[in-house]
Amino acid sequence: MALLADGLSRLFIDGKLTAGGAGAYATINPATEEVLGEAANADTADMDRAIGAARRAFDETDWSTNTELRVRGIRQLRDAMGEHLEELRELTIADVGAPRMLTAGAQLEGPIADLSFAADTAESYEWTQDLGLAKPLGIPTKRSVVREAVGVVGAVTPWNFPHQINLAKLGPALAAGNTVVLKPAPDTPWVAAVLGELIAEKTDIPAGVVNIVTSTDHSLGAMLSKDPRVDMVSFTGSTATGRSVMADAAATIKRVFLELGGKSAFLVLDDADLAAACSVAGFSVCLHAGQGCAITTRLVVPRARYDEAVAIAAGTMGSIKPGDPSKPGTVCGPVISARQRDRVQSYLDLAIEEGGRFACGGGRPADQPKGFFIEPTVIAGLGNDARVAREEIFGPVLTVIPHDGDDDAVRIANDSPYGLSGTVFGTDPERAAGVAARLRAGTVNVNGGVWYSADVPFGGYKQSGNGREMGIAGFEEYLETKAIATAAN
Repeated sequence: MALLADGLSRLFIDGKLTAGGAGAYATINPATEEVLGEAANADTADMDRAIGAARRAFDETDWSTNTELRVRGIRQLRDAMGEHLEELRELTIADVGAPRMLTAGAQLEGPIADLSFAADTAESYEWTQDLGLAKPLGIPTKRSVVREAVGVVGAVTPWNFPHQINLAKLGPALAAGNTVVLKPAPDTPWVAAVLGELIAEKTDIPAGVVNIVTSTDHSLGAMLSKDPRVDMVSFTGSTATGRSVMADAAATIKRVFLELGGKSAFLVLDDADLAAACSVAGFSVCLHAGQGCAITTRLVVPRARYDEAVAIAAGTMGSIKPGDPSKPGTVCGPVISARQRDRVQSYLDLAIEEGGRFACGGGRPADQPKGFFIEPTVIAGLGNDARVAREEIFGPVLTVIPHDGDDDAVRIANDSPYGLSGTVFGTDPERAAGVAARLRAGTVNVNGGVWYSADVPFGGYKQSGNGREMGIAGFEEYLETKAIATAAN
């Protein structure tokens, strides 16, 4: 089966591919600004049907209790995506603007492989724990703790790493026995819509268990937060929208998982290899045009070597030219849309207004008249109180900030409303580990260590969200706990 263009322009509700009630909308290639085709544009009636289908599938089928079926269905989806890997690769590059090199990792192949972790976890999980016989209040009682599915999960996902985030929600939620309504970002509808076609054609997942609703209407995501038929909302996106999700969900006291923004710090200690550290920092912020919530966008360096650090970072970033994401060597592709490009540019303009300067970059590349490109940019001359050092920009922009020793570096890193990630570089392993332990962040990379893995929980402190995605902790986000006590007389 070849992936059908028709399937990309359909909703997936109650096991059927269907047209959107609000018609269709154009999906744009961010590297060329050309129209790729159409995506289904759902309306409120479509979302209502999707929620109803998910509710029925949870309440009226054995999906939540049939572990073997769930494991088989998830592995079938993994295998189906693998069978169409090259088609999905080209689709991802076009729809997301993701550099080809990243599709071998977190933009495609990694998330497909991670479905194995979800299936394996469900297969081996201790769903019932026997607490043995006891005599609470003098009554002989057999006790057990049972873990079971939450129910209907509304999953709302962003456009930056859509395969990774879509599957990091779908995999564990389904493995735990839930049914799902997925509302992907309108900017990247196809990489979500294709899952409906694959589920329908290639898996034994029953109708209504997965529903995929693409739409330009952001209020449809709010329906998931407000509807009493939905038991949980799993949201990845901006902190501002996360607040709205939490507020909307409060009316029904539904469970909320939030993975939100970040303004993570890359700390360079005074014993570090400055050239290596600053080069790594500059390179990482260019990946996928800086469109990653956990990317370290504040480079915090020893004050005595500030100018040298700025020059090294600028040398690295200035050598990375934004370009065609379909080419194998491209590191920095476009940002997702004209709106996002303009938003990044507004922050670059603000940096100058705040008294900063550009060590490289600062605007649109002159050699890219088409596409939503921004030059990799190093901002110097500002402290941690500047808005460009405190607010999430989501572009290839690095702000370099001086520190006066380890304590000051930790203070700067933690002086943020966010706490998603962080990096520490230093020659002395114990010293670097000690600094890492003091960071108020959910993930920390020390001297180039990699925390991204299916078995490692990901999430943040403070306004970077609550709960964890991936790992056993991420799987258990989708479970309820029930205690059963049986009289043993």
